[in-house]
Amino acid sequence: MRLVTYAARDGASHLGALRDHGVVDLSAAARELGLAREIFSSMSSWLESGPNRLIDPARLTSTAATSALPLSEVRLLPPVPRPGKIVAIGLNYRDHSTESGAAAPPKSPIIFSKFTTSIAGPEDAIVIPLGNPNVDYEAELAVVIGRRGKAIPAAHAFEYVAGYMPLNDVSARMWQFADKQWVRGKSCDTFCPTGPHLTTHDEIPDPHALAIRARVNGVTMQDSHTGKMIFRVPELIEFISASITLEPGDIIATGTPEGVGAFRKPPVFLKSGDVVEVEIEALGVLRNPVVAAAG
Repeated sequence: MRLVTYAARDGASHLGALRDHGVVDLSAAARELGLAREIFSSMSSWLESGPNRLIDPARLTSTAATSALPLSEVRLLPPVPRPGKIVAIGLNYRDHSTESGAAAPPKSPIIFSKFTTSIAGPEDAIVIPLGNPNVDYEAELAVVIGRRGKAIPAAHAFEYVAGYMPLNDVSARMWQFADKQWVRGKSCDTFCPTGPHLTTHDEIPDPHALAIRARVNGVTMQDSHTGKMIFRVPELIEFISASITLEPGDIIATGTPEGVGAFRKPPVFLKSGDVVEVEIEALGVLRNPVVAAAG
């Protein structure tokens, strides 16, 4: 199922299922089907209830509540509007590690964080901070956690995954490189666009079998495959949860392949008026315009 968080004409936030004919309000559908409506009142409620609580799509088509809202009448928000934490992985593709100048690929995952205030949704603007600190794009596969867990063995890691979505790990390279660590340059407001929807884990048999691309103004800048990850999703979940409790709604950004702007010759940084798209096979296209900060 493709799940969205959306705002409709009432201005309130809803949890919906994205269908070919529009967006179905899952809370309304649950009420009509006699299911626990509160579970489907928001993405956080659904995640907290356990990622296996889904409405059979066949049942959705049989309810009056499934008269879907056209996409033109809703605004898609970040699928997970306020994750508890965003755990990001650095240099997790061998080719990106090479282009960055690393002497060798990492022997264990490199972990950093992005603050949750950096979250943005599809079509939200990426805002270049004052001073224009060399803003770059990074196409990434995001893993959304659906169960609380600590010390999770890799063999059971997928039991803790709610789903997947495209993510853009936007980075202010000037600050990232000057600080000698990555949090400030990675955590500016709007620097973590996600969406357009969360695709539930049952829809993706293998998250390491997906094409991943980034485009700027229609020009392909990154063109790779999630099978090229150095550390795969189960390994990442095992490694992170060894020391950090993972909770429903947490996001793991699994790293980016080669082709980022900073290491091109000459470098290519985002500017006001650009449009960035992150596309992952079976997960959709995340599109964001770029604007300069006011003032």
